Amino acid sequence: MALAAEAPSLTSLSGRRWLWREADPARVLAIAQRHGLAEIVARILVARGVTSEAVPAFLEPRLRDWMPDPSHLLDLDRAVERLAAAVQAGEPVGLIGDYDVDGATAAALLGRYLKDRGCPVEVLVPDRIRHGYGPHPELLEQLAAKGIRLVVTVDAGTTAFAPLAAARARGLEVIVIDHHSAEAELPAAYALVNPNRQDQESPLGRLAAVGVTFLLLVGLNRVLRARGLWRRQEEPNLLEMLDLVALGTVCDVVPLEGLNRAFVAQGLRVAGRTRLPGLRALVQAAGLSMISTPGHLGFALGPRLNAGGRIGRSDLAVRLLMTDAAGEAEELAAALDRLNRERQRLERSVLEAALAQIEPQLREGRPLLLAHGRGWHPGVVGIVAGRLLERHGRPVFVLGEDNGILRGSARSIAGFDIGRAVLEARRMGLLRAGGGHPMAAGVTLESDHRAAFERFLLERAGTAFASEPPGPAPIRLDGMLSVTAVEPSLARSLQQIAPFGPGNAEPRFCLVDAVPVHARTVGDNHVSCWLSGADGRRVRAIAFRALSGPVGERLLAGRTRLWLAGKLRHEIWQGREQASFEIEDAALPPGSA
Repeated sequence: MALAAEAPSLTSLSGRRWLWREADPARVLAIAQRHGLAEIVARILVARGVTSEAVPAFLEPRLRDWMPDPSHLLDLDRAVERLAAAVQAGEPVGLIGDYDVDGATAAALLGRYLKDRGCPVEVLVPDRIRHGYGPHPELLEQLAAKGIRLVVTVDAGTTAFAPLAAARARGLEVIVIDHHSAEAELPAAYALVNPNRQDQESPLGRLAAVGVTFLLLVGLNRVLRARGLWRRQEEPNLLEMLDLVALGTVCDVVPLEGLNRAFVAQGLRVAGRTRLPGLRALVQAAGLSMISTPGHLGFALGPRLNAGGRIGRSDLAVRLLMTDAAGEAEELAAALDRLNRERQRLERSVLEAALAQIEPQLREGRPLLLAHGRGWHPGVVGIVAGRLLERHGRPVFVLGEDNGILRGSARSIAGFDIGRAVLEARRMGLLRAGGGHPMAAGVTLESDHRAAFERFLLERAGTAFASEPPGPAPIRLDGMLSVTAVEPSLARSLQQIAPFGPGNAEPRFCLVDAVPVHARTVGDNHVSCWLSGADGRRVRAIAFRALSGPVGERLLAGRTRLWLAGKLRHEIWQGREQASFEIEDAALPPGSA
C-alpha cells in the first residue's frame, strides 16, 4: 500500500475530487507498535486525528467513558420526578412519537420501559399527510379523552407552541424529549428536555432523540432506585435496550463520535442477539441472518421501518418494536417489507422528475436546489432530497403539492444550517410549519408562498457559500491498493475501526490499475463486475446506482485500465470468507489520454 503523500492528483469520471488523507509516518509506527495494530489500521487512526492515548477508548468505546450526568440537561430532573411518580402509581402515560426511525425507536424505548414497570401506555404517531410533523392537537385530544393526563412527546415538540398551549389548557402535563433546533422562546410544556435548547450548555447536541430518551431513562432509573422501587422488583438493565438506541442513532445519521459511537458499538452487540420479536422478524424480512453492522441497521432495517410512516400507517414501526408476540411481529414486518417495495417504486418516479427539474438550476450554478411537483408523495420527498444531495453536493428541498399546499423535506451539507433557516422562514410567515436540525428539515407552506420561500433560501445559501460554492463532496482516500491486496484479512482488520458513519467515515482506497471484466447490470441501477489486476488475480466488485452515469458506462465497456475509489467489503459467501470492492468512483490512470 502506497503512502497517501505519494498519490497523484486525479480528476474522476464523475467530476468529484479525490483527496488523500495524510498521516505522519512516525506517529503511525508509534501507534502500531504501542497498541499491536496493523500499519494500515494505525495509519487510518492517525489520519482521523486519534492520538495514541485515545486509541483504546476509540477502538473499544464504552458508555462510562462518554456518559455525562443526565441531570445537566435542563428539565430532565423535573421530567423524571414526574415519570417516577407515574410509575409508582401505575398511572397511564400517553406517548406521541414521530413517523421516522428515530421517533419510533425513542417511543418504543420509553414505552417498553414504562409498560414493563406496570404503567399502561397509549402510543400515538402523527400521520404524515393528515397531521404533519409534531404533536398534533387531534392526538393530544384523543389522549385527554381517554383520561390520560401525562403525555410524553419524543423526537418532536420543541416548536409545537399552539398544540402544547392547547394541551395545557385541557389539563395535560406534556413532557417533551427532543433534539431538534429550538427557538429562544419555548412552548408551554411541563418539561422540555433537549440538548439543543438555546439556554442549554451540553456536549450532547448531536444525539438523536433516542439517545436523549436513553439519558432520560438513566435518570429515571436512578430516581426509582432512590425511592426503593428496585427492592420490590428487579431493576431493568438499560444496556439490554441499546439495540433500539443503536438503530435510531444510525438511521438518524448523526455523527458516530463520542457517546453516539459508544451507543452504536455497544448496541450492535445487543442487536446481534436481540430479544425483541419485532427486530428478529424484520431481520428475517430483510433477508439477513443477523444484525452485525451499522449498514444492516441503516440500509436494511431502517428503510423498512420508515416505509410505514412514508406511505402506509405511521404507527406500524413503533407497534413492531413494542410487540412481544412473535406472530404479530411477523405480520407487521411483512407489511413493512411490502410497503418498502412500493416506496422504492414511488421514489424512482419522483427522482426522475426532480432530476429533470433541477438541471437548469445546476447550469445556473445555484447554491441550493429546489424541486416541486403536484402529486409527489410526501413520504418519499425526503429520500429524493437525499439522493439529489448525494449527487450534487448542495442543499436540496423537494416539495410535493396537494390542493394548494406544499409539504416537503430538505437535506443539507456542512456550512448551511437548514434547520435554522427553516425556523427563520417560519418566523417570517413564509411557512405554515417547519423544523429540523442542521442537516435535515421538513416544511409545510401554501403554494403561493413557494417563490418567496425559494428566494429566501437562495439568499441565505448564497451568503453562506459566498467564499466557496458547494459542489459534489470530495472522496477522501486512505491509501492506494493493488487488486492483489484485496484480501479477507485486510478487510477484517479494518473492522477494528468500526462502527462507521458520519464522523468516522468508512476507510476508502484507490484501487490502482484494475481492469473490469464480465460487467453486467444487476437490480435496477447497479453494475456488478470482476476486477482483474496486473498479475491476473480477480476480485468481485459492485457499483451501486451507477448504471446511468459515466462510471457505470466505463465498467460495462470493460477492458480499460482504471483507478477506482471505493471500500473493501468482508463477506462470507457459500461458507467461505472473501473480500470484495464497492466502487464509488473511477478515473483514468495518470498520464492516460
